[in-house]
Amino acid sequence: MSALLYYSSASGNTERFIGKLNLLATRLPQALDAPVPIMESPFVLICPTFADGKGRGAVPGPVIRALNDKRIRHQLRGVIASGNRSFGATFALAGDVIARKCQVPVLYRFELAGTSTDIQLVRQGLKRFWTQQYSNER
Repeated sequence: MSALLYYSSASGNTERFIGKLNLLATRLPQALDAPVPIMESPFVLICPTFADGKGRGAVPGPVIRALNDKRIRHQLRGVIASGNRSFGATFALAGDVIARKCQVPVLYRFELAGTSTDIQLVRQGLKRFWTQQYSNER
């Protein structure tokens, strides 16, 4: 299975989700002036949503900064988004924005730090996704 790149804010919800997945993952720094890790192999991005009531600002700045780097964006294969269902239509909106701009699929959406079911479904889904990706590259 290939790598994950993720962003987690001070709330730590995405960090907790990643910890439960127990998969290889690289964290994007919160600070906009911190060095961005270069992903040299294909990866899936896990990103929380930070949108106002109209959907503006859905994708966190550090994620935008990372994806503006061609070397990183070129390795992106899919996105998993999180959010808070109480925000209605903007739930996990960052995933839709990233998928559209980078032309990759949204693989899954989960709320806050996810549930045990989310963890199980993401593990299974990533395994299936990477198996399909590698079989399509041959």
